[in-house]
Amino acid sequence: MKSAAERAKLPPADVPRDGPNLTGEELETKLSTTWSNPPGFVGWLSSVDHKDIGRRYVITALVFLALAGVLAIAMRLQLARPDNDLIGAARYNEIFTMHGTTMMFLFAVPVMQGMQIYLTPLMIGTRSNAFPRLNAFSYWMYLAGGLLLWIAFVLNVGPDIGWFAYPPLSGPQFGVGKRVDIWAQMITFTEVAALAAAVSQTATLHKHKAPGMSLARMPIFVWATLVTSLMVIFSMPSVALASGMLLSDRLVGTHFYNPAERGDALLWQHLFWFFGHPEVYIIFLPATGFVSEIVATFSRRSIVMYPIVVMSLVATGILAFGLWVHHMFATGLPRIGYSFYTAASMSVAIPTGLQIFCWIATLWEGRPQLKVPLLYVIGFIFTFVIGGLTGVMIAAVPLDLQLHDTYFIVAHFHYVLIGGAVFPLLGAITYWFPKATGRLMSETLGKIAFWMIFLGFQLAFFPMHIAGIYGMPRRVYTYPAGMGLELPNMLSTLGSLVVSAAVLLFVVNLVISARSGRRAAPNPWDAPSLEWATSCPPPPYNFPHIPLVSSRTPLWDAGEKLPVVYGLRVEDRELVLTTVMSAKPDVREPSPEPSPWPLIGTVATTAMFVCSIFSPWAVLVGVVPVALALTAWFWPKSPAPEREPVIS
Repeated sequence: MKSAAERAKLPPADVPRDGPNLTGEELETKLSTTWSNPPGFVGWLSSVDHKDIGRRYVITALVFLALAGVLAIAMRLQLARPDNDLIGAARYNEIFTMHGTTMMFLFAVPVMQGMQIYLTPLMIGTRSNAFPRLNAFSYWMYLAGGLLLWIAFVLNVGPDIGWFAYPPLSGPQFGVGKRVDIWAQMITFTEVAALAAAVSQTATLHKHKAPGMSLARMPIFVWATLVTSLMVIFSMPSVALASGMLLSDRLVGTHFYNPAERGDALLWQHLFWFFGHPEVYIIFLPATGFVSEIVATFSRRSIVMYPIVVMSLVATGILAFGLWVHHMFATGLPRIGYSFYTAASMSVAIPTGLQIFCWIATLWEGRPQLKVPLLYVIGFIFTFVIGGLTGVMIAAVPLDLQLHDTYFIVAHFHYVLIGGAVFPLLGAITYWFPKATGRLMSETLGKIAFWMIFLGFQLAFFPMHIAGIYGMPRRVYTYPAGMGLELPNMLSTLGSLVVSAAVLLFVVNLVISARSGRRAAPNPWDAPSLEWATSCPPPPYNFPHIPLVSSRTPLWDAGEKLPVVYGLRVEDRELVLTTVMSAKPDVREPSPEPSPWPLIGTVATTAMFVCSIFSPWAVLVGVVPVALALTAWFWPKSPAPEREPVIS
């Protein structure tokens, strides 16, 4: 085999390519050699394969979910009875902060991005994603931020100011020590990671679609990924700016949030919730994509009113940026603006309601098969409707002023976030588990876990509505007897224990099935989308030949053999790029090789960020190794093949 430099000099006509004369085992052997990671541990660390990155994201996020769940159980045990002294006030504040921060920043958004990174290149019929090294960098930055937060907690310097870190409590006057600084810098890590992943996903979905996969033929989950990636790009800079200004106030002596020096504490809330409410939909919209794919597969028909579902995703993504002030109704803002945010908060329920009616119509018109993934979807619809109804209720200013700082709000956002995101996520993990492992999960254990999670969740969180109406404030570590709060809190604690046992059973099912589950066929569910057109698990190159798409359900419509296109190099990593709207073949472009520099760049960036917590001068010093790492990252190692027009 010629070297990369020699191949780069060959005329295009002499370059080995896939085609009718190069197919089958010979082609797959060559592609495996080209697309596999280098051997050994260093090769594993250097991987830029979207499947490796996606798996790492999902597994890491699930570990953080388990850690946050342990903290949730600790809080529920403390609140099981009045005047409890199991956990002191200071430690409870730390646990409360760590639970919320971990769930929102280290689990909910990253796990959805991990699923997107793994699935979308397969669903759009390409061999890799755009900017694969940037994708790898995003994971390492996410991991570094999570480790920073949890190492600080173990060392008893974890944050204790709530996952929202409102000034002035998080400012230099009240937030003494480095607890708040660690929290704010963790935000920087996770937002850089999320932005890097979103940029890669957006470029992938615009230019890497299989020929023929126009915007009107993309799977619903791919549409959800595109909308949420754009939402990340527009919303994440807001919270990154907010946390940077908080660090500046604390470490440099600025006064962005200090009213005594013409700053404004409410500026934090505006910047934070301008990100915070879109974040809810950044978590929720991928879940609706899961639901659409699962409903279509197990109903044996395509989604009813596909254009309505797509437009609902887009409308939700737009409306999500006009709701943030409904988190601030109790702050004393001018009343004339409240009517606008009340109307916007209520109207965002309309596109979601349309999606729910489309899913129900699909189930009604199809032939539903009640497998475990579809059970989670049905549980999601029931639970999320309750959360949506309470959301419409608290969009009304008078009711919100009464309930805003009570456990009614805690119940509402857990119904929305767990019911609206975790239920579909568990269904999606079950659904795509054979794609990642080549084995099917146990249906029996899966159904037992579902019913335990569903019923345990209702027991854990529905009584919180009652406790909130009775006046139980949130963010308190205990409460007095005689207020009628004993029974709701005891029921919530019992429900949380049931949910924990159910999640443990789900994990046991995962582990056992990965080791000895029934082997899966390439398309075990008889699903319609392209990720099932390749083996389970997929090879490093995803597809031996790039598929040609002519409908929204290519595997149902293709008959015995899916049409493909030819002409990509087999001894170099090469992708076919298509036009944005109609997905017509455009150019053939080289794809980057595995590299250790994204990890090295992350180490340099982590050192700079962590040291800056203790001295602002670390930014000036630390930028040097970061610049050196980036220079080595982008330095051309050997002549690369030129971009070529697609041969028609």
